[in-house]
Parts: sequence; structure tokens; C-alpha cells
Amino acid sequence: MTGSEKTGFENATDHLFENAYYILTPTQDVPRKRVQEYYHLAASLGALPLVISYQEHDYITAAVSHLPHVIAAALVNTVHNLDNNEEHMKLIAAGGFKDITRIASSSPEMWEQICLSNHDNIAKVMDEFIRLITAAREQMCGGDGSSIHQMFEESRDYRDSFSSASLGAIKKSYRIYCDIIDESGAIATIATTLAVNSINIKNIGIVHNREFEEGALCIEFYDEATSVRAAQLLREHRYQVRET
Repeated sequence: MTGSEKTGFENATDHLFENAYYILTPTQDVPRKRVQEYYHLAASLGALPLVISYQEHDYITAAVSHLPHVIAAALVNTVHNLDNNEEHMKLIAAGGFKDITRIASSSPEMWEQICLSNHDNIAKVMDEFIRLITAAREQMCGGDGSSIHQMFEESRDYRDSFSSASLGAIKKSYRIYCDIIDESGAIATIATTLAVNSINIKNIGIVHNREFEEGALCIEFYDEATSVRAAQLLREHRYQVRET
């Protein structure tokens, strides 16, 4: 589970698989020894091997990868279709819109094939999404503020638990992603660079699922100004940084 929306050899990296989940989906006919060989091969690349059935893999990715691509494409096309001739929507599209639609820049050829090959699972999770988006529309039009509040509250709490699971108990605030090679001293070097410039870190940790995350290291800060200053400083030290 790695890579970004960018394609082509020029976007390749020699540490792409480091700290990324590498899913193995053997059938019952595959010898256990062969599975172990592939498991160790993936681990030797710096990846985090995970063995599950192909059915579970296809269903999981339909929910956490494939449907988000469909949603991102539909959202971008919604703005495109509703924008005026002066393209004011496109002009003022801010960071939030760009962040949640970044994957819409992915390869149309690849996603055509994914949607066709995994259509049953994508349709199943899409049905649940349509149910939720329809309910949200009815709640807004009906003035049901408590249900709208509950929707955002539940999504916030569950989304924040993603960060808690991988980065610790402190919930996220302002964060940047830094693309590093996971080697001894790499994190310490960045932490020291920030510390000597009087930049306080709230939390720091390795991102294990690097699919469409431009960087293996997630660094959180207490305020936006510190986050911006840290990103600028790391870029000056030739790190690839993405702000969120």
C-alpha cells in the first residue's frame, strides 16, 4: 500500500516500500514455504508484510482506496460542471479541497481497470457511502442539526484514531510529511535540525501506510506558524516535504 498519484519513472524512489504495508494474498494451493519466502522478501525491502485472503484485500481496498478515488474524481467534476465562465470556484479552491482531491490526478487508465475489475466490492461500499451522503442531505434540508453534529463528531473521532494508532495517544493538529530513508539516525537528524532552530515538535512517527502519502515521516506541531516554519527549514536542508 504505497505510491502516489504521480506516474512515470521520473517519480520513482528507491525507498518506496519502506514502512509500507505489503499485502500478500495466497490461495490455499500456495505452499506455506512459498508464502514465507515472499514474506521475507517483502520484509527485506523494508516493507511491512501482511498476509490476508484476496477476498478481504479486494474488499478493504475498495473502501480505503478505490472508493476515495471515485469520490475525488466526482467531486472535482462537480466543481468543474458547476463553475462559472470565469472559473471562480477553481480560482479560490483552497488547501482543504486540494488535499482531499489530490488523488484525482491519478492515472485514468489504471483506475479504469481497477474499477472494472473490482466493481462488485466498490459498488458494495459505494452503496453505504450513498446512504450516508443521502442521509446528510436530508438532515441539512430538514434542519436536523443534532444529526449533522453527530455525523461530524463521529467522523472526527474515528479519523483522529488513525493518528493515535500510528503516532501515539496525542491527537494530531498541524502536521507535515517528510520523505526520508528509514535508516539509523534519520529521525534523530530531523529532530535535531528542528530543535537547534527552536522548533518544538508535538509528535513524530513513521507512516506505515504510504499509499498517496508523500513521505514516510509525519511530524506534528502545536500551531500553524511553527508547522510552516519547520517545512521551510527542512526544504532548505533538501528534504521533500508536503504540508497538510
